[in-house]
Amino acid sequence: MTKKDYYEVLGVERTASDEELKKNYRRIAMQCHPDRNPGDKKAEERFKEAAEAYEVLTDKQKREIYDHYGHEGLTNTGFQGFSGFEDVFSHFSDIFEEAFGFGNTRGRSRSQARAGADLRYDLKISFLDAAFGLTTAIDLEKLVSCRDCHGTGAAPGSSPETCRTCQGRGQVIQSSGFFTISSTCPHCGGHGRFIPKPCNRCHGQGKEKVKKNVQLKIPAGVETGSRLRLRGEGEAGDHGAPNGDLYVFLTVEEHDFFVRSENDIHCRIPVSFTQAALGATIEVPTLEEKEKLKIPKGIQSGSTLRLKGKGIPHLRGYGRGDQIIEIFVQTPVNLNKKQEELLRELEKISTK
Repeated sequence: MTKKDYYEVLGVERTASDEELKKNYRRIAMQCHPDRNPGDKKAEERFKEAAEAYEVLTDKQKREIYDHYGHEGLTNTGFQGFSGFEDVFSHFSDIFEEAFGFGNTRGRSRSQARAGADLRYDLKISFLDAAFGLTTAIDLEKLVSCRDCHGTGAAPGSSPETCRTCQGRGQVIQSSGFFTISSTCPHCGGHGRFIPKPCNRCHGQGKEKVKKNVQLKIPAGVETGSRLRLRGEGEAGDHGAPNGDLYVFLTVEEHDFFVRSENDIHCRIPVSFTQAALGATIEVPTLEEKEKLKIPKGIQSGSTLRLKGKGIPHLRGYGRGDQIIEIFVQTPVNLNKKQEELLRELEKISTK
C-alpha cells in the first residue's frame, strides 16, 4: 500500500515549522487516540500515520532525506516507520503529557531526585577591575545538604525506606485500553521512598539554609552584562542529586575619564593653542600609567590619535584594544598686553 505524504497526513505546508508540526500532531492525537475511539480501526490507523509523520518531520536529518528522496529514501536508511504504541510514547511523551495528562511511563520512574536550583547574584565592579580582572569573594544564602543527615532527610541512625505502595517506582500503575497509565504515588509523593524518622534539623527535607562565602575569579575584559557560571555553587539537589549552578551577572561602573567601546577606550585631551600650532610631546593618562604622546604640528580640534595596545584586554584571546585620544584645542583667555600684541602681529603676518 502506498504511504501518504507526511505533510498531508499532518495537514501542513512543506515549509512548516516544528511548532506547527507539533500543534497539528497534538490535535490529531487527541482526536484519534485509541482510548477515545475504542474499536475504531480508522482512527487507530490515522493515529499511527500521524505519529510516524511527526517523528520524521521533526528530525532534521530524516526530514531532509524525505524532502529529497521521499519514502524510499527513508527505507534505504533503515527507517521502519511506526513500531507500536510503546514507540509512540517513548518519542512523544511531552505531547501526550500536554494532551492527556500522562506520558509513556513504562520503564520510567518519576522518583528520580531533582537537581538543585540555580542561583543568581548581581555584582557591581569598577571600570579598572573589569579591564584587568580580579579575584574577590561574595556572600550569599543558599540551601545546602543537611549537616546532620547528609541529605538523606532521615534522623541519624535511621534511613529512608522503600515505599510499599509503589515499590519504589514513585508511581502507581493502571491499565487503560492499549496503554499503561501511571500517576504519582499518593503515599510517597513520587519519591519512591518515605522517611519514618525525619531529621530534626532539616525536618526530612535533606537541606538547610546557610550563609556561604564563595570565591570568585573575574577574568580581564568583562563588561556590563557579562555572566559568570560557577558549577555546583547553586542550591543542593534532592536526596543526593547534583547541586544547581551559581550565575553571577556583572555591572561595570562608569569611569570619570575613559569611555569603553568594545575593547577600545576613548578619552579627550586638551592642548594649548601653541602646542597645537607648533607640535609638542605631552603626557597622557592610560589605564596603567602616564604615556608620552607626540602632538603633530597644526593638529586641529576633533582630531584623534591612537595608543596601540593600551585599551581593554580581549576576554577570549590575546592582545588588547587601543586607546583613542580626541584632541581639543584650548582657546587662550585672559591674555596680557604683550600676548595680545604678539597675536595681532601673527594675524598680520598670516593675512599678507
